[in-house]
Amino acid sequence: MPEAPNPEASDAGTAAAQPRVLSGIQPTADSFHLGNYLGALRQWVAMQDTHEAFYCVVDLHAITVEHDPALLRRRTKVAAAQLLAMGIDPDRSAVFVQSHVPEHAELAWVLSCLTGFGEASRMTQFKDKSAKQGTSGTSVGLFTYPILQAADILLYTPEPDAGRALRVPVGEDQRQHLELTRTLAQRFNHRFGETFVLPDAHIPEGAAKITDLQEPGAKMSKSASSPQGIIDVLEEPGPMRKKIMRAVTDTGSEVVYDEEKKAGVTNLLRIYSALEGTSVPDLEARYAGSGYGQFKKDLAQVVLDTFTPIRERTLKLLDDEEHLDRLLARGAERASAVAVRTMETVRERVGFVGRGR
Repeated sequence: MPEAPNPEASDAGTAAAQPRVLSGIQPTADSFHLGNYLGALRQWVAMQDTHEAFYCVVDLHAITVEHDPALLRRRTKVAAAQLLAMGIDPDRSAVFVQSHVPEHAELAWVLSCLTGFGEASRMTQFKDKSAKQGTSGTSVGLFTYPILQAADILLYTPEPDAGRALRVPVGEDQRQHLELTRTLAQRFNHRFGETFVLPDAHIPEGAAKITDLQEPGAKMSKSASSPQGIIDVLEEPGPMRKKIMRAVTDTGSEVVYDEEKKAGVTNLLRIYSALEGTSVPDLEARYAGSGYGQFKKDLAQVVLDTFTPIRERTLKLLDDEEHLDRLLARGAERASAVAVRTMETVRERVGFVGRGR
């Protein structure tokens, strides 16, 4: 078996000189949606130019709730295919499946043994979900989810003396988890010696907050939005166009940005601006006096022009699963080259007996 590539090796002028970025997304739906794309995924593509990137489909996180194994397997491949179709380059970035790198689970156990019960129970997402489901319907995996997330991040720590940053693109709902990650890294370093670089929150430029098309006061979300309130990246052109045309607007007919009085139109302006790269004031000027009809029609075309090529590339990748599997194996090999070294250091410092050869 060929030796795995070493990202820290001789290429000091390129990848090894860049900060690292780690981010992951769950395969819990048949398609990513517009909010995922504008809020995070499009920025992942851009960050390849400035970072050594590790992007994973976090299937271990997906089993914290009841799931269908065959559906999880299918959705994992669909998620990976979409990332590649959006422009993440497997020659520049490690695109991989979380469970293909077993060190994620191993480091999560070590970090669990450094995490206080009260510390974990204060995580907002766990409190919210367990309150809805009740303790009898809440798994230990959901409780320890943020610790696995910390392991996901810290596994790709650069060498502490390399002077390289570790960055994690986050939204407001993930800040608490990143703070726990930093706390656990500091705790490990204090007890066992300098091992982990503390990760930094990274708010990517151009990230847009996209809300439900039918309830503009709520975030666009697979778990909360109605089918009509959400645009799927892999949606057929006809339904996609209809959803834009039927999106909630507001009283009146002026296309103007106003968070309080015109939340629906404001959301559509954000989408239009982010996809086309035109400023909101310029869009307001373009549609002055024209009403909502033409505005929505043009926006629908911009959405279709963006997602139709992504959909076609995704389907092409899924039609050749052997090729997709090879790309994911390459990504896992690249990720493992870093993860294995990190865990070797962690095992030695925690006091585990090395495995003889």
